[in-house]
Amino acid sequence: MTGLNDFAFSSYFNGIGANGFAYGTPELLSPSGDNAAGSLLDAADIWLAGLRNSIGDRIRQTLPGDTGAFAAALVTDERRAISKDTTEALRIAGLTHIIAISGLNMALSAGIFYVGLRYLFSLFPGVVQAWPTKKFAAFGALLTVTAYYLISGFGVSAERAFIMMAIMLVAVLFDRPSISLRNVALSAIVILVLSPSQVLGPSFQMSYAATLALVSGYSLWKRRRHRENILPRIRLLSPLLFITRFFGGVMSTSFIGGASTAIFSIEHFHRLATYGLAANLAAMPVVSFIVMPFGMMAMLLMPFGIDGPFWKVTGEGLELVIAIAKTVAGWGGDITFGRQPGWLMPTFIAGFLIMSMLRTRLRHLGLLLLLSSVGVAAFGSGVPKPDLMISEDGILVALRQDDILATNRERPQAFIFEQWQKALVAAEHQPPTMLPTDSRLPQISKTDRHKRLNNEEQKAVRIAMEEALDRTMQGSFACQKGAWCLAMLENGAILVTIENAAYLPAACDTGNIIVTPIRLRLDHCRSGATLITGATLRKTGSIEMVLTSDKPIISAAFNNPQRPWTRHRTYDWRTGKFDAPIAKAPPVLDNSPVSDSDE
Repeated sequence: MTGLNDFAFSSYFNGIGANGFAYGTPELLSPSGDNAAGSLLDAADIWLAGLRNSIGDRIRQTLPGDTGAFAAALVTDERRAISKDTTEALRIAGLTHIIAISGLNMALSAGIFYVGLRYLFSLFPGVVQAWPTKKFAAFGALLTVTAYYLISGFGVSAERAFIMMAIMLVAVLFDRPSISLRNVALSAIVILVLSPSQVLGPSFQMSYAATLALVSGYSLWKRRRHRENILPRIRLLSPLLFITRFFGGVMSTSFIGGASTAIFSIEHFHRLATYGLAANLAAMPVVSFIVMPFGMMAMLLMPFGIDGPFWKVTGEGLELVIAIAKTVAGWGGDITFGRQPGWLMPTFIAGFLIMSMLRTRLRHLGLLLLLSSVGVAAFGSGVPKPDLMISEDGILVALRQDDILATNRERPQAFIFEQWQKALVAAEHQPPTMLPTDSRLPQISKTDRHKRLNNEEQKAVRIAMEEALDRTMQGSFACQKGAWCLAMLENGAILVTIENAAYLPAACDTGNIIVTPIRLRLDHCRSGATLITGATLRKTGSIEMVLTSDKPIISAAFNNPQRPWTRHRTYDWRTGKFDAPIAKAPPVLDNSPVSDSDE
């Protein structure tokens, strides 16, 4: 849909030129050439892949079901074995960040190893006094997160978290503050040098928004005025104060992290988990004190074959996390938002940066800008919602009326249709009215792409289309299965979709807008009706229209198909050349009378 994620963008920068599937087992070929360095890297990559698979298999054998799949995902970033219900529950509860190997996992693994090593050194006072044990612990934690990154599969979030943690631990080695805005900025610069395209992705934006907010909040907390308090001196209250501080820290970090990433979640995913604070407050102690410590011990003992008991404890913790996620998901609270105005994101980011980076009272101006921009977006008119949507392959067409989407398919493509529902906040699906088989109509198989209809057959199809208009309401589709669909639009125009080129003459004589997934060489109807084909949509991408009393407002997904990641859309394999791009989406004429020329 126009304005949504373009998967070709990330694929292009990841070096992926195409995707598909294999019919048989792939055969591994030896790398060609005499590039010893390349061969060594390939061998190391293959060895690491085998190690990851072995670790994942070992964990899933010890912990069956979703618990084992969850544990394997925390270590190897392999999430496909987790059931759809559990994944959806974690998403609605706002706990998906636990699955992804990101800053949370890296920080916990590094922190547990760092603190544990320092406590171990503290048992030997002579060593502590003679050697810089703090730096030894930081170096050990650096080796730990490096090993974690190597077996995690080199995911984008893992790479970002590793760079961030490595810079913080190296800062300790050079007696510099580990938690500072400078280190956050330095890690961002390193990532942007390595892969600058990540700045446009939601993962990078949400990760650094949360990190920047947390580091800024930590810095503000350190600069607060200290007041004398007698409660910490009472030993009986020490356990209570520890628990209060821990849960207070979890609550504050969850709130800061959730609030700082909320607008990015709305912008990119059109949704917000409102009960994420409660879910994190219940789940994070389990993850911090059970899952990660025992999981780390299990990984350290896995080479000796005595990791089973520790994985069992880790599994108990993960079962509790899954139970919390399903409980919170049962409360609902997953609010859907439509597409937001284009000015909201940059305005919000400007206010967020002012609020998080300034140290004087001027930072309150950022909060004012942030709240005002969100308020204007919430109570303003918002982005105009389209009345007609056409998918980029021309197969799926939908009409919108309030929160209802009427489609030309009884079972629309779930991946596309669900994105339309979220972006347009349309919950209800209205399937087409399927017309009974008409014996007067010619029978055309799907494989017969070159059949031509004679005048009598064309006339019979036109009559059937006109009769179908009388059997359906405005704003909904009536379809002859496997042949064509039509609908009356709000402005009086007639929309016709066809699945075979044989119906094109009748469709052009009946409708004002004709949509077909077939890549025809024609670009217009002689009747004056607008023709949108698979060839047109390949260059423009998906199309949406806002039907007005004057002329429809048309938007195409790709306004500049000459970008490196979309230029392939203009390639013609017949000539081996790139066609001229379409400057704009095809205009739609008004509902003027159509011809009856038997075209």
